[in-house]
Amino acid sequence: MERSQNPDQLALSDPALLDKIDKLFACNVGEYISLPQLVVVGDQSSGKSSVLEGLTRLPFPRDSGLCTRFATQIIFRRTKEHSARTITASALPGPDASTEKAAALKEWTWRKDGTFDSDEFSDVMNEVHALMGVSIVPNGAKSTFSNDVFRLEICGPDEDHLSVIDVPGIFKNTVPGVTSKADIQLVHNMVVGYMKNARSIMLMVVPANVDIATQEIVELAREYDPNGQRTLGVLTKPDLVDTGAEQRVLDLIHGEDLIFKHGWFLVRNLGQRELQEGGVDRNAAEDAFRQTEPWNSVPQDRFGVQSLRLRLQEAVIHNARQSFSQVRSEIMKRLKSRQKSLKNLGDERVTSEQQRSFLLGVVSRFQEITSHGLNSNYAMDDVFDNHPDLRIATLVMNCYVAFAESLSSWAHEYRFSSQKETNDSEDEQTPGETDSESQDEEPNNNSDMRDRESINESDAPPGIDTRTTDDIEELTEILHESTLERYPKSSGIYQWLTEVFHLSRGFEMGTFNPSILAEVFRKQSAKWPNFAQGHISDVVILVHRFILKALELSCVNQRVCDRLKARLINDLLSQYRDAMKQVCFLLHIERNGTPLTLNHYFNDTLQQRRAARIQAHLAPKVISDHKRGEIVRLSDVSTAHNKSNTRQTVEDIHDILQSYYKASLKRFADNVCMQAADFYLVHGPETPTKLFSSLFVHKLSMEDLEEIAGEEPQARRLRAQLVKEIRDLEAGKRILL
Repeated sequence: MERSQNPDQLALSDPALLDKIDKLFACNVGEYISLPQLVVVGDQSSGKSSVLEGLTRLPFPRDSGLCTRFATQIIFRRTKEHSARTITASALPGPDASTEKAAALKEWTWRKDGTFDSDEFSDVMNEVHALMGVSIVPNGAKSTFSNDVFRLEICGPDEDHLSVIDVPGIFKNTVPGVTSKADIQLVHNMVVGYMKNARSIMLMVVPANVDIATQEIVELAREYDPNGQRTLGVLTKPDLVDTGAEQRVLDLIHGEDLIFKHGWFLVRNLGQRELQEGGVDRNAAEDAFRQTEPWNSVPQDRFGVQSLRLRLQEAVIHNARQSFSQVRSEIMKRLKSRQKSLKNLGDERVTSEQQRSFLLGVVSRFQEITSHGLNSNYAMDDVFDNHPDLRIATLVMNCYVAFAESLSSWAHEYRFSSQKETNDSEDEQTPGETDSESQDEEPNNNSDMRDRESINESDAPPGIDTRTTDDIEELTEILHESTLERYPKSSGIYQWLTEVFHLSRGFEMGTFNPSILAEVFRKQSAKWPNFAQGHISDVVILVHRFILKALELSCVNQRVCDRLKARLINDLLSQYRDAMKQVCFLLHIERNGTPLTLNHYFNDTLQQRRAARIQAHLAPKVISDHKRGEIVRLSDVSTAHNKSNTRQTVEDIHDILQSYYKASLKRFADNVCMQAADFYLVHGPETPTKLFSSLFVHKLSMEDLEEIAGEEPQARRLRAQLVKEIRDLEAGKRILL
């Protein structure tokens, strides 16, 4: 039945705004953002469907089961593009719909020009029930209710602008073979989901012939709209109100009880007999009923479907205008948030090509950080400001310097003697030598080590740790444990060398067995293994920390990062072991091989040491001559070498050991840093930082790629959800532009 348009109604409508709201619903934005809407709610058998039929002028089928099984969005729009009414039906998948079901629902559509009767509507509804997987027959194998939405859009030149959402009626009692307790909760949650929307207007339908205060829908409305700002009450079935109970209904309509902002309306639907007989004009029957006592006291603007429709149009357009700017802002904000979440997931990694491409991107970033770190180009990337472990060049170089200093100051067993110890240990004191003169030090050019040896033993620290870094659990098996090394003994070196000489001398005359030098050198360098292996352990940890941190910063996906670490750890351990083995090799060469050096520094030091001895012995015999300067008598020179054979030999052993130790120490420190640490761990052709490369990625099989870089099912579901939401929100954004 067509009807004429009231000019007053036209002024109330804003078709462009309402059209945008409906399009937002159509592209599923309502799943993520609360949109202004009109939702019809009520208990089962409250007359809700009849009110909806009166509002929409649609012939709702009477054979669709005991109630509405899913939400139905009905949209009326006046459009100039249509010369006659056009009806289009579609389905929107609910948030719990599977991918296959969602695709089928989106693909389905139904269209007709003109009007359609209840039989046609019934056929369409049956088709929709099947599409949504909803059963309407008792003891059916399918679900009774669905979270999907049936969308019916009616456009034409004479339509009113109105959009309503009808949801299933809530119920408390189950019907055997039809509904279950789970269905009660499902429908309750569905209805509450719509009522909780702060931008929805609730058209609450309640039978007038029951105790309204006990209706569950009224309790829910007062719970989710405690101030009554969003609720419009509709009283149905006034013709069934018991005599004497009419005043209670009239009090509601006049605003004397259960007050809501939009008030209460009284609607008289057609009875079951009138529907069966047919041919009854709904509006005429309703107008006739209003003429009867006591309903004729109800204000005209509070009675009937026509007045209700007009009031709904006012409420809907006011609600839409009030909420629209907030909706726009929330869509933009949520879109930005979801885009960021999708970006944080990284690129999609479903196929082996995608997985390989993802890992190559991680490799590129890792190598970039590594290059800057090894070349100390810290200003090239902000990560070096926030992560000190990445300053690998500086950390390793500082470690080298600390190792060399510790080796020089702490790694010998005995301090090499000063001249005071040499003179005091002689059998007889040189004539004329005073105690103060015997304490003179050797010339400064003799050794840079002697400056450190001049420290009194009582002033020295109690000990030094051979490690400066804490262990990493996964490297424990290859790292050398830290040891506490004492400061070198400040005295006793001549006594020790004399004992060794007495236990090792043979038939040499004026010299000593060369094996003695190797023996005393091993004893003097006994701390080298702990210092060297402690140092290489420190460098291993610095490099390992760098690799772990660089991997974490290069790979945003924690799961992939962890699997890369697990895949690389064995090869990393192998290379770390190679560095440790190289240190052991260098230790063996220096401490167990034949003492050997071609460095002229050895002979220079030895000659300086011997000259210093002679100078120290002759110093007390010096005669100052104002013409010739300082002179020594030739006879005094001849007595400077007046020593026992043992003493002379032990002094030679001491001086040769000191000279060779210094040369070997410098060589060893350089070799450990260059050949073991730098070559195997930092700058060599096969260092640990070069393991994670494009070659590593290209060698991975499809199974390896899936294991390392494949997305977990949860991540895939999240990605699909984010992609869908972003697509819907972007569509909503375009609608709002």
